[in-house]
Amino acid sequence: MNQAGMADFRRVAREVSNWGRWGDADELGTLNFITADKVAQGASLVRHGKVFPLGVDFGASGPQGAFEFRHNPVHVMTVDGGDANTLAKYGPGWASNPLAKQLSGYMTADNPFRFNDDLIIMPLQAASQWDALSHVYYEDQLYNGFPADSVTSMGAYHCGIDKVDGKGITSRGVLLDLVRHRGADVFLEEGNPITPEELDEVVRAQKVNVGRGDILLIRTGWWTQFLMTGSKTEGYSGLDWRCASWLHDHEIAAVAADNLQVEDLISGVEGITFPLHLLCLRDMGMMFGEYWDLAALADDCAADGVYEFQLVATPLRVIGAVGSPVNPIAIK
Repeated sequence: MNQAGMADFRRVAREVSNWGRWGDADELGTLNFITADKVAQGASLVRHGKVFPLGVDFGASGPQGAFEFRHNPVHVMTVDGGDANTLAKYGPGWASNPLAKQLSGYMTADNPFRFNDDLIIMPLQAASQWDALSHVYYEDQLYNGFPADSVTSMGAYHCGIDKVDGKGITSRGVLLDLVRHRGADVFLEEGNPITPEELDEVVRAQKVNVGRGDILLIRTGWWTQFLMTGSKTEGYSGLDWRCASWLHDHEIAAVAADNLQVEDLISGVEGITFPLHLLCLRDMGMMFGEYWDLAALADDCAADGVYEFQLVATPLRVIGAVGSPVNPIAIK
C-alpha cells in the first residue's frame, strides 16, 4: 500500500469534518447521532440478560509504563484492618481533627463498627478509557474550531470529557471481529492494517448492519495477547487511516478497540503521527475507546451469530479532563 501525503490527509480532513454540523458551540461531535430512539433501539437488543464487562483491570500489572508520561495505577490503603485494631486498642483521642476524633470514638473494643478506606493515583487513561475530543489536535485547533490553548493547566475548557456526561454514551453496539475474520490464532500482528474494504467484508460475513448512532467495537486480539505475554509494546494491526471516511460515511457515534490506540501503528501518511486520531477526534468529533477486553463478547457473538447488543459506557465526570476511565458493559 502506497504511503499517502499531506495533500491526501487534508482532502480527507475536509471530507470528514463535522465542524458546524451541530452548531458552532457543539462539543459532543458524533455522539449527537445517539438520539432517544437510538438509545431505545440499543435497549431493545437485550433478550437474554447476558452481561459482558468489557473493562480491563486497573492495577500495577496493567498495560501502561511503556510511556514515561503515563503509568499504571497506584492503589493505596488509607485505613485497613490493622488500623482498625490499633484504633480500638488505643481508643479516642488519637487525632486532633474533631471529626477524626469523633470517628475514632466509634472504634472501641465495645463498639463493633469498623471500616476500610483507600485511594488511587493514576493517569485517567491508565487502562480501559475514553479519549475526549480535547485529547489530540493540530494546527492549534480542537474539534469544531475551539482554540487549543483553551486546554490549560486547569483543564480543558472546551471538549472535555465532562461535556459528554449528559449523553450517557449508551447505544446500539456492534462488534466487528477482525481476529476471526482473518483466521488469526490470537491477534492481528503488525504489518497488515485494517482497511475500509475489510470492514465491509466483516459486516457482510457477520450479517450485521452498521449505521447512524452505533458504537463500533473493533477486535484485534491485542488484549488477549497482552494477558498471555505481558508485553506492553508488542506491535499489532489497527484501523488504517483511510477508515476515517468509512466511519464518517456510516455516521458512527464512537469507536473502541482492544488495543492501545484503535488505529494502526504504521501511520500510512508521511509526516503525520496518528492520522486517524486527528481525523476522528479533531475533525470529525468522534471519541475513541482503548484497551477494552472484547474476547468473551466475541466468543458469545460467534456462538449465536448475533453481533449487536446494548452498550453502556459512561465516563467519569472529571471536570476538564481530556480522557476518562470507563468500565463498559455489553448486554445481550
